[in-house]
Amino acid sequence: MMQVKTKIGRRSFLKSSAVAGSSLVLGFSWLAGCQPVAADAEDLPAEWFAINAYLKIGDNGRVTIVSPNPEGGQNVKTSMPMIVAEELDVDWEQVVVEQAPLDTESFTRQFIGGSQAIRQSWQGLRMAGASARYMLCQAAAQAWQVPQNEITTRLGNLHHASCGKTATYGEMASAAAGLPVPETVTLKAVSDFSIVGTSRKNVDGHKIVTGQPLFGIDFTREGMLIAMIVHPPAFGMTLKSADVDGVAKMPGIRDVFSFKSMQDDYERQYFDTVTFTDLVAIVGESTWQVMNAKKALRAEWEPIVDTPVAVDRFGQKQTITIPAGLEGTDVHRKQMAEAASKPGQIRRKDGDPDRAFRQAVKVVEKTYTAPFLAHNCMEPMNFFAHVTGDKVELAGPLQKPEYTEKTVSARLGIPLENIDIHMTRLGGGYGRRSYAHWLVEAAVIAQKVDAPVKLIYTREDDMTSGIYRPMYQATYRAALDTNNQLTAFHVKAGGIPESPLFPNRFPAGAVDNYLAEDWVIPSNITIGSFRALRSNFMAAAEQSFLDEVAEAAGKDPIDFRLELLTRAMDNPVGKDNDYEPSRYAGVLKLVRDKSGWDNAQSGHARGVSAYFCHNTYVAEVLDLTIKEGKPVVDRVCCAVDCGIVVNPDAATNLAEGAIVDGIGNALFGSMTFKVGVPDKSNFDAYRMIRIGEAPRKIDVHFVENQIDPTGMGEPPFPPVFAALANAMYKATGKRYYHQPYLSENQVLG
Repeated sequence: MMQVKTKIGRRSFLKSSAVAGSSLVLGFSWLAGCQPVAADAEDLPAEWFAINAYLKIGDNGRVTIVSPNPEGGQNVKTSMPMIVAEELDVDWEQVVVEQAPLDTESFTRQFIGGSQAIRQSWQGLRMAGASARYMLCQAAAQAWQVPQNEITTRLGNLHHASCGKTATYGEMASAAAGLPVPETVTLKAVSDFSIVGTSRKNVDGHKIVTGQPLFGIDFTREGMLIAMIVHPPAFGMTLKSADVDGVAKMPGIRDVFSFKSMQDDYERQYFDTVTFTDLVAIVGESTWQVMNAKKALRAEWEPIVDTPVAVDRFGQKQTITIPAGLEGTDVHRKQMAEAASKPGQIRRKDGDPDRAFRQAVKVVEKTYTAPFLAHNCMEPMNFFAHVTGDKVELAGPLQKPEYTEKTVSARLGIPLENIDIHMTRLGGGYGRRSYAHWLVEAAVIAQKVDAPVKLIYTREDDMTSGIYRPMYQATYRAALDTNNQLTAFHVKAGGIPESPLFPNRFPAGAVDNYLAEDWVIPSNITIGSFRALRSNFMAAAEQSFLDEVAEAAGKDPIDFRLELLTRAMDNPVGKDNDYEPSRYAGVLKLVRDKSGWDNAQSGHARGVSAYFCHNTYVAEVLDLTIKEGKPVVDRVCCAVDCGIVVNPDAATNLAEGAIVDGIGNALFGSMTFKVGVPDKSNFDAYRMIRIGEAPRKIDVHFVENQIDPTGMGEPPFPPVFAALANAMYKATGKRYYHQPYLSENQVLG
């Protein structure tokens, strides 16, 4: 057990709030729809009592636990309440879950991104449950006139052994709600967990499979209008004029107008990443009518000029310049080759790499590239907005509501406290919904037309107006001595318009002579977070390269990596290495064992890869065969060290989804540009992985430890790129340096 303070920093995790009186109840059980069915209604309490911002208890013992963060498919809406319920010591079958609205007074870091939701909230969620349990015990002790330390709990019931008294949480909830939050609480020992570490079904599972309205695209309101936006046709262009009169007379169209989503002098927040701010809005009565009007609109566009933009990057003020020009992939490739040929910005240097390379017996040097990638969320971008005077109501899918709220406030001139954001379930995210400019656009449109509005992006809107994974390139060099020992390692990486380099990651710390440098090329193509951004490319390049170096050294790929990690454990180089080599080695050993690495199945080509990102270690072994000239992935074995696994089923699902997603992006993902225009606008051209191309089998294994949880949504994604490339090499005899590894009709030998 561990005793902790319930207040951290400037704000308590456990602020009491008027949850019982003011919360919006979205559902009463995971088997219910938007309204309780009769059987559920019979179980509803007559009265709820708010214990703290995270939970309320009914007079009949039912417990509602609020999930504070957006739900984007990573299952935090189940996992976060599980953590609260664990410390509360309540029967999970008596728990119902609500999605919290944005409430920065009650919750801290109310967003998802960087696979940090569980990691950052772990202590706060535990405190919420433990504090509520403490207050219930205190209420029982006062009612029974016994010492509080003699009160025990089990599955939502309070007991006092010597006097024989018992009570449900519901019977003590009213008294507990009036007690002060304790200064300190005692948390459970991990060995005593009964909910955390067990698999629990998705609380929205039944609603999802029965098509009940959970997503922003489902949201509706009486009198609601539909809005769509006309964006410039190319990056590097902006609106000059639009002929709105003819379109405004089309059936069902209420208004057509040009507008600025952000004012030119606005200091952008970090997630206000958007190139197109001069737009045309079309507002009408139905989606079909607005889509037809959108097709009929005629607009003139003109080239942009170099545009300085003020940005507040979490308190760090800077000015960036959006460059003019109509960019193309052919030019980008030439720019990257030129940048890579020049000295980069040195980010880390250990020993004397130049001398080591001069003295090397063998030098391996390879260059890797990856294109821009589109997110392609299954649910198109959308948001509901209603502005009435100085009040704003917003509802829809987004990842960073507390940052976007500030932008809405600044753009509309309405105080933050008058803006309410209700978070719906996300139909896909992984970074795309971090940059909720469409929310700001919806709010501006709603204010202009003075009516409730739902803004919807078409698939073409989303795919051709960003946000993209950047275009990257990395060159690696390795020096080997007469004993085939790695004596020097050099990585030079860059991208458009950001660098993917992590200078302190493996194999930094495992090589005496190490050099990491980078470069960047500015661009007006809008980029932003992507699943394991930067890591997905660097893992692909680094782990493919290490495989080739291992072959040059005549060593088994896993043994080669473990040799380096042993060096990093026993005699590390430098002090800034951002990984724990023992944990890194641990997943490699686990995947070697579980995959049967030393007893590969005859006829299968096998590749391995391991990577550390988002505080988590993942190793993967991929087996494939070539059938009719195409790679068929038969099995992926995945080993993960993410600390305590809150919900094993959910964690396994995340790993499986990441592996399938990674294979699809590695084989097919690509977005290229010509004179600023994306070459793909829908799934007829943008190739996604298909059901028949998914691995025949994926097995996921977790390292068992008692380390606080780390990320799971992103870390299993990066390693599979290189595991696939290394297996394809074994099958074909050809190394794969440039993503995507396959073109649509390419046949492998």
